Amino acid sequence: MKKLLLILSVFITTQITAQTIINGKVTDTKGLPIVGANVYLDATYDGSTTDENGLFSFKTEETGTQTLIVSFLSFETFTMVGDVSYMKDLSIKLREDVNTLDAVVLSAGTFAAGDNSKVNVLKPLDVVTTASAIGDFVGALQTLPGTTTVAEDGRLFVRGGEAEETQIFIDGIRVFTPYSPTTNNTPTRGRYSPFLFDGITFSTGGYSAEFGQSLSSVLLLNTIDEPDQEKTDIGIMSVGATLGNTQKWNKSSISVNASYINLAPYIALFPDRNDWKKPFETLSGEAVFRKKTDAGLIKLYGAFDTTNFELTQEDINYSEGLDFKLKNKNLYVNGSYQGALNANWSLFGGVSYTHGNNNIDIMDRDIEDFENAIHIKLKFKNRISNRFKLYFGAEYFATDFDETYADDTVSRVSYGYNDNIAAAFAEADIFISKKLAFKTGLRAEYTEIFKDFTVAPRLSLAYKTSGKSQLSLAYGNFYQNPSSYILKFNQNLKPQKTSHYIFNYQYNADRQLFRAEAYYKRYDDLVKFNDEFPDFNSNYNSNGSGFAKGIDFFWRDSKSIKNFDYWLSYSFLDTKRDYRNYAEKAQPNFANTHNLSVVGKYWINDWRSQVGFSYGFASGRTYTNLNQPGFLNNKTKAYNSLSINWAYLISPQKILYASVNNVLGFKNINGYQYANTPNANGHFERRALQPAADQFFFVGFFWTISEDKKSNQLDNL
Repeated sequence: MKKLLLILSVFITTQITAQTIINGKVTDTKGLPIVGANVYLDATYDGSTTDENGLFSFKTEETGTQTLIVSFLSFETFTMVGDVSYMKDLSIKLREDVNTLDAVVLSAGTFAAGDNSKVNVLKPLDVVTTASAIGDFVGALQTLPGTTTVAEDGRLFVRGGEAEETQIFIDGIRVFTPYSPTTNNTPTRGRYSPFLFDGITFSTGGYSAEFGQSLSSVLLLNTIDEPDQEKTDIGIMSVGATLGNTQKWNKSSISVNASYINLAPYIALFPDRNDWKKPFETLSGEAVFRKKTDAGLIKLYGAFDTTNFELTQEDINYSEGLDFKLKNKNLYVNGSYQGALNANWSLFGGVSYTHGNNNIDIMDRDIEDFENAIHIKLKFKNRISNRFKLYFGAEYFATDFDETYADDTVSRVSYGYNDNIAAAFAEADIFISKKLAFKTGLRAEYTEIFKDFTVAPRLSLAYKTSGKSQLSLAYGNFYQNPSSYILKFNQNLKPQKTSHYIFNYQYNADRQLFRAEAYYKRYDDLVKFNDEFPDFNSNYNSNGSGFAKGIDFFWRDSKSIKNFDYWLSYSFLDTKRDYRNYAEKAQPNFANTHNLSVVGKYWINDWRSQVGFSYGFASGRTYTNLNQPGFLNNKTKAYNSLSINWAYLISPQKILYASVNNVLGFKNINGYQYANTPNANGHFERRALQPAADQFFFVGFFWTISEDKKSNQLDNL
């Protein structure tokens, strides 16, 4: 019996002495105690939570090397590996988690939209519900600050830059010919349907080192990764028809869109200033195929369109008008893969091919060009930690441009160029805390056509001033080769260059957003030539220069007034250039000093309708008055346009849509054309350059056919 008691006593004593006490204190980086943090040994039931003083203590029977974990919401998880006997009187500091929604965002120069964006300025569906956009990406983006109103063109002019200075990417791969061809005083449109995309990033400056060959801006369009349902979309419009279909399988899906536009019926009802021999007609189609793999996503995207029209336009130098005829075919395809290599490494790879063909007849001149272009890209990402992410990669651009020209006096001649560019880039995101973050990068490019090597540094930082506001700065150098209308005649030039300096303030509250951004851009090595238009015999150099500076404001509010969503944007631009055939440094004729946009959308529940409006104002643009001394010595009158739209929900899957652009019929003037020779009084007669049509009416009926009864055309409102 005594032996049994002795054995039990030794056993109990051994069990008591085998228990180890783990204790300590948990604070933040400022030394303030964290209350309620979870503290435990991994893969055990042993643990505790911290008290009001940040203290914790618990017992464990575990021995040897163990893993202690401390976690708390909005803080990075702390991990300690060691012998439990040394886990006493610990002092643990938790760092804030930089991936939380209230963390600082690198946003200088960038407008982002989509489900994955922390700051939504423009939603993808705003493209189809903004009155003045008429379903075009560019039309919707032109209501944002930083853009310039060039109504007769239709492309994106950003912060004193020409339209060629903005590049467009689909799923990270370059689009070489993003716009449909057009003629004078008839704005172009983007080629691609907004319904296939769910993410928009519009960078008006200071963008990532990943992107090059763009002096002013990049527009990133991301196709939908995974459609939510199978459906068929049917659209019948006053100017044509659309048809779309989406099919889903286990790990793959495909979406197809087709569109036919013909302006003949519209022009018959609402004649414009042109004498149309063959009204504008276009047939287009797009498709996106997606395939999920165990570690990533494969996407294949393709788009094709063909356009043709013929007309006679008013021209002061031709009493019978100027004959213009165009036929265009365009093909764009890209493929991409994005996936994880392991827990820390991921990669992105893609390739695109563009084929464009234009056949243009202007009076007795016959011009035909072919452009074939390839973009190949490979990018790696290493998530070293929550606070440090490294990106690096390489890409290759190849462009083959050929053109032929003939007229009554010149037999057919051929000319063109090959432009091959190799680039490498590296960039790092560094989060010091939830309040302070940096992005620093470097891009290097070699241009074969010029035998030129450039290095472009990029840097941006952001500091969170409060829970709802932050300040951002950005700096970068950017290079871009001259456009085809220059390179096809002369290749003895240099890459054009800009330097961006940006300061940004942003306030982001519940359904309210305010941005103010000041910037300065310096241009160097711009192309100059000595004739009115570039030609074989022109003299070219890269001695041009210029600057652009200004401030942009943006306010969006969908909270203050029930069922009403609106935004205001204003831009002030001060810019001058000495380039092309300019006699002196002057404000270019595509730049407005003041630009204002007001957009509103109101849902009327009793009417099952959304009504909207979009008002645009732009101060006058410069032009040269040949009857007065000086260069670009006058300005046009201010531009005004009020557009309205109305959408009526017939049923959950059927919607009737109507819009009118420039409903008040403002007589806007884009500039003036002067006669080639003066009249008997020595005066140069002129003709106002006005839009071909003062107003545009659009009516459409859209029907979604789906087995999912939750599918609702109201989502598009």
